[in-house]
Amino acid sequence: MEFQDVVDRRRMIRNYAERPVDPAVVDRALRNATHAPSAGFSQGWGFLVLDTPEDVRRWWTVTTDPASLAAPDDWLTGMMRAPVVIVPCSSKAAYLKRYAEADKGWTDEDEARWTVPFWHMDAAMASLLILQTAVDEGLGACFFGIPPERVPAVRAEFAIGDAFDPVGVITLGHRVDDTGNAGSPARRARKPLDDVVHRGSWG
Repeated sequence: MEFQDVVDRRRMIRNYAERPVDPAVVDRALRNATHAPSAGFSQGWGFLVLDTPEDVRRWWTVTTDPASLAAPDDWLTGMMRAPVVIVPCSSKAAYLKRYAEADKGWTDEDEARWTVPFWHMDAAMASLLILQTAVDEGLGACFFGIPPERVPAVRAEFAIGDAFDPVGVITLGHRVDDTGNAGSPARRARKPLDDVVHRGSWG
């Protein structure tokens, strides 16, 4: 698929068919993720991959209220059919340590030196490459957040240590065509370029 087609066709997909995804495609998506830029080439990311029915079921059990699991709404029903769940994680420590190395010129690991958390940003860029790979493979994917109150349970269930922080979660699978979520481009206009691009100054 042409690159521009990949960009134009990318959508957050929330409804999947109950069909497995070729493991080679998952591996390709993960390989592409590791080609994302990272500050200082710190590569402070990691990816929890859940690609068996048992592990995917564990994910939804740990992150979803039991009442919702018993009577899932349309969103949850469609999302739970995704055969692959990927949890991108970031390591702040990897960045602080990397920038305390001699070639970076800092002599400490003071977090205050960072105006924004590049560890999360880089994991997000890696996540976007997973989303784009899904489109290129004719699949669907969705990035969404983990409820904060569920993060400790996710850490415990999947043995995510303190060195890494989950930044979100990606579902991956064969999409089922639908009308789109209320916040999707299918039902909400994309802002014109002139509304978001400011040349020379913001005002």
